[in-house]
Amino acid sequence: MKKIVGLITANYSTKYPTALSETRPVASMPYLGRYRVVDFALSNMVNCGIRTVGMVMPYNYRSLIDHVGSGRDWDLNRKKGGLFILPGSAFGTSRTGSRFLLRDLVHNKAFLERGEGDLAILSSASFVYNMDYSDLVAAHRASGADITVLTKRASEKDVDVTGFNVDGSRVKSLKHGVEFADTAFLDCFVVGREFLLQMLEWYQQTDYLDLFEAMAADYARVNVQTYNYEGYAAAIFNKDSYFRANMDLLDPMVSDELFPEGRTIRTKAHDNAPAKFERGSRVTNSRISGSCRISGVVSNSILGRGVVVESGASVNNAIVMQSCVIQSGARVENAIVDRNNVVPAGTELRGTPEALFIKEKAAE
Repeated sequence: MKKIVGLITANYSTKYPTALSETRPVASMPYLGRYRVVDFALSNMVNCGIRTVGMVMPYNYRSLIDHVGSGRDWDLNRKKGGLFILPGSAFGTSRTGSRFLLRDLVHNKAFLERGEGDLAILSSASFVYNMDYSDLVAAHRASGADITVLTKRASEKDVDVTGFNVDGSRVKSLKHGVEFADTAFLDCFVVGREFLLQMLEWYQQTDYLDLFEAMAADYARVNVQTYNYEGYAAAIFNKDSYFRANMDLLDPMVSDELFPEGRTIRTKAHDNAPAKFERGSRVTNSRISGSCRISGVVSNSILGRGVVVESGASVNNAIVMQSCVIQSGARVENAIVDRNNVVPAGTELRGTPEALFIKEKAAE
């Protein structure tokens, strides 16, 4: 596994952007108070032994660079291999949510060409799951497939998730969006490194397309097999899926599955003091990050680092990101409050479960 090349693509945007994704890519969206979404893609690779990982950056890369740095927190700051920050290209004409834009791969052929191993694992940074990729690689080698894609049976309709039409385990065609019980693509696949370079030559005239879109007429000659993942996986492409993926982790069974012993999800280290719960505070079924100070009431919510909930304030069914202050008497419910906001005393920020209230990031 050490010789396998890993490549994470972050150079794409959501089809339905919100105030949350205007200033940052999906990859650097905060998750569960202390993580970023990209942590799962990075950790899945390094936990199975991959030591050479490239990351294709989007145009709004500042927050992502700030988070991953040199890769030290993932043991990727090394002399041989390590983390490679790669430039992303301008978007093509595709508006179908391309995560493996051919132009990005072509512009970074040198990274693939310099690899030593025979395989490459490519992943987007929009799915939350914890998997040992050794199983995926073993299935790929055993099947003799040209490409093995990681899939899961769709549990609901999702227009942002890519699906496959399959015959048994072989992919016959691509579809945009999935319905219940469809074969959903988890935006991760393993492919022969030399074969991938060959495909980049095949499709260089259509480099504005996604790799799997460009293959539309070639699924009969390219053997693309599926590998079904049975564990917990959540797609994050819009505010509703982002909110739901965070709230799922308030269920201890889901949390135990996503964070099993032996497969740690790594993230950027922060030197934070523990959270402080003042006398009279009340917290139920919530995730409270380091350096928070709670004097009010918090229920069914997720709080990022350094959040202050003053006496008389309440937070319910909400995500409150880093360094926010909920002043006395304020109420936050069915909402996502981005970082650095101050909710004034007596103010209500209230949405509904079907229509979440979004408070954009405040100036630092």
